[in-house]
Amino acid sequence: MHEIKVKSWSDLQEKLFENSWNPDLARFRSNFAFRGMCDATQDLRTAIVRLSGETADIEGHLLRNFRKYARRNAVPSDSVWNWLAVAQHHGLPTRLLDWTFSPYVALHFATENVDRYNGDAVIWCVDFVALKTHIPEKLRRILDREGANVFTVDMLSCAASSLQEFQSLAREPFVVFFEPPSLDERIVNQYALFSLMSDNQTPLDRWLQQHPKLYRKIILPAKLKWEVRDKLDQANVTERVLFPGLDGLSRWLARHYRPMKPK
Repeated sequence: MHEIKVKSWSDLQEKLFENSWNPDLARFRSNFAFRGMCDATQDLRTAIVRLSGETADIEGHLLRNFRKYARRNAVPSDSVWNWLAVAQHHGLPTRLLDWTFSPYVALHFATENVDRYNGDAVIWCVDFVALKTHIPEKLRRILDREGANVFTVDMLSCAASSLQEFQSLAREPFVVFFEPPSLDERIVNQYALFSLMSDNQTPLDRWLQQHPKLYRKIILPAKLKWEVRDKLDQANVTERVLFPGLDGLSRWLARHYRPMKPK
C-alpha cells in the first residue's frame, strides 16, 4: 500500500493528479476512482456489512422487498444492476460503495462534516484500469469489446443476470467498477460510480491489501481541512451543486456560515 500524508494544498493537488498523463492520448486522464472519507481510520466495509454480519442472508431480503415496494418506474429497466444502483443511491444497505471520477468531489466528502475536523481524513484512490487484469475473463472480454475501462449496468447484464451468477464467474473474490445510469442530477454532478464485490462478505480494503499496486491512500491532516474546505467552496464544489435542490442548498448555507470556532 502506498499511504501518503500530504503537507499542503499544493502537495495535495500533486498527489491527487499524480500519474494522470496518458502518453497514448497526449492528454491528462487519470485511471483512478476516488472515495473521500472524513475519518482516516474508517475502513471500506459496505453498509450492508455494517448493518448485519449475516450479509449473505439479509441482502436478498433487502433487495427483494425494495423491488417489491418501489415504483415500477424507479429504474430504467428491470435488471438487478439497475435495482442495486437505485437502492444504493437512495440509502438502502447494499454491497456497493460510492466512488467518483472527480478528486474534488472526493475531497468534498472528506471535508463536509465540520464536526470531524479534529481528525485526519482520507482519499482512497483505486486504479480501475489496472484492475481489469484481476477480473474474470468473461468480464474482461466485455470491457475489451466495448473499449471501456469500467462497466455500465447493460454491460454487467451481458455477463450475469443475478448476483449469484455474477459471483460464480470466479472462484476467488473480485471487484469491478460500474457507472450507474443518470438517474438524477445528483449522480451526474457527483461524477459517480460504484464498486461491486463479487462476495458481499469480503471487505474491499481487505481485497486491496492483497493487491497493493492497485491503490493508494492520501491522508488529509486535520490541520488542512479548513483550508481545503474553503478552497472547494470557492471552486463551487459544494452541497448546493452536488445535491441539487433545497436540501442541498440548506446544507451548504448551514455549513458555509458556520464560524470556524463555534461560540
